[in-house]
Amino acid sequence: MAADEVFRASRDRLIELREDHRRASAEFVWPDVGPAFNWATDWFDRIALGNERTALWIVEEDGSEQRVSFDSMRQRSDRVGAWLAAQGVRPGDHVMLMLGNQVELWESMLAVMKIGAVILPTTTVLAAHDLADRVERGLVRHVIANAEDAGKFAELDGFTRIAVGGAAEGWLDYGDAAASTDPLPQVAVRSDDPCLVYFTSGTTSRPKMVVHTRTSYPVGHLTTMYWIGLRPGDVHLAISSPGWAKHAWSCFFAPWNAEATVFVSNYRRFDPVALRAQLDRAGVTTFCAPPTVWRMLIQADLGARPAALREALSAGEPLNPEVIERVRDAWGLTIRDGYGQTETTATIANTPGSPVRSGSMGVPLPGVAITLIDPITGEEADEGEISLDLAQGAPFLMAGYLGVPGTGAATESRFYGTGDVAQRDGDGGITFIGRTDDIFKSSDYKVSPFEVESVLIEHPAVAEAAVVPAPDPTRLNLVKAYVALANGWAADGDTAFAVLRHAREQLPPYERVRRIEFFELPKTISGKIRRVELRQREADAAAAGERLPDEWRDDQFPELKARG
Repeated sequence: MAADEVFRASRDRLIELREDHRRASAEFVWPDVGPAFNWATDWFDRIALGNERTALWIVEEDGSEQRVSFDSMRQRSDRVGAWLAAQGVRPGDHVMLMLGNQVELWESMLAVMKIGAVILPTTTVLAAHDLADRVERGLVRHVIANAEDAGKFAELDGFTRIAVGGAAEGWLDYGDAAASTDPLPQVAVRSDDPCLVYFTSGTTSRPKMVVHTRTSYPVGHLTTMYWIGLRPGDVHLAISSPGWAKHAWSCFFAPWNAEATVFVSNYRRFDPVALRAQLDRAGVTTFCAPPTVWRMLIQADLGARPAALREALSAGEPLNPEVIERVRDAWGLTIRDGYGQTETTATIANTPGSPVRSGSMGVPLPGVAITLIDPITGEEADEGEISLDLAQGAPFLMAGYLGVPGTGAATESRFYGTGDVAQRDGDGGITFIGRTDDIFKSSDYKVSPFEVESVLIEHPAVAEAAVVPAPDPTRLNLVKAYVALANGWAADGDTAFAVLRHAREQLPPYERVRRIEFFELPKTISGKIRRVELRQREADAAAAGERLPDEWRDDQFPELKARG
């Protein structure tokens, strides 16, 4: 069979068995698409030819919108690809895309894939020094960016500049691609050739550069499609910013693998009421949002369940059980967590039709072999680092980090460690405990920041929380919580007492929050909390023998002490 037929057969089997996880896991086989596979031409163009159903639907804050059919997207990306090739973009060249949620992003991604070049998606919020680092380390040969961002590249050189949406001095005009009459070059690519380079979010260090092949993301995201529960003809909305891997997961590969519509609702400032209206108006069937968005939604009036909504999902960081319960009560839908990394596609999830255990990430997805490895013994255990068993195949895993040999699928080890620690229950469900860097000991007990944070966020004063160790000469570390307050709560002693009391009542003694500080949580540009900065802040204060001035401690409150 041709590559697209093999791909379709595997895809159709996953869609057919999407609510029968046992059979899907037993029967699914990764498609062998052969040695020369180009998803943009061998899959997307095949499903798009003559197809007038909507592939991409973008609604702006002012109500204006664009709808692009599959066939129109095929033709547009052909013209862009031919024009880029005429400007000197060659197979293997690294092309940085710094665009927002706009049609040009999707057609450029397809176009770059079609001509055999490599996509480096990049967020539009980067400062000039961040761009300089990415251009240099990412071996960038060409940049496609909005004209309004051209100034960020003023001090950089060594690459072709292409401006979208207006003129910029020294930049080619992307608008010229629409008039291109050049034929799309016929480019031969290997299935294991690089296709995308994604920068990690950099929660602990300088962002790594993750290299995915022509198959690891395009084919690998069959697992993501399965987790979401997508069907042909669905309308899928994922709250995600371009430049991050989750955007490729849920706004590009997974929905178009399923022949579903990608729906985007752009906004300058998040408005939960407006989002709720868009879910209804567009007839969104599957909706995925990060925990931060779900928390904001439940703080507003959720209202009735959006009429067409069938699947509610969350990814990026583990979702607290309280949020899941609030949405279930209001909408009658259970938010299903999914887990994966920039380095992989979705690997663990609560799957469609399966019972969701509160707090659990779910089970390994079809075609994914997960082993928990004890970091001390190196043996399989019921609690340990989430690891991929490469001996059983992991075609969804990155080729490696750019410039770092022997990583990812190229490692000589049998197991690829994710750096995340989890626990497996008797039914095979996997529950996230924390990053290996985040877990710490207090009085010889292991403390999972995520477990403590999940309790803290149940208090109405807490919008977000980050738990870190505060060095202590007696207990080694005390549990310290940095809290971003919900609207209407004051950063004072009364609030501190209320939150500390709540934590004391809900947590075991070794996980009790002993210190609390109301604080604007430091985050990466992708929105993940940088606990590394908070840990360093605590370490610096301890080394200097200083008490942080805005910190509240449990021993300040006699009533807490009386409670034991």
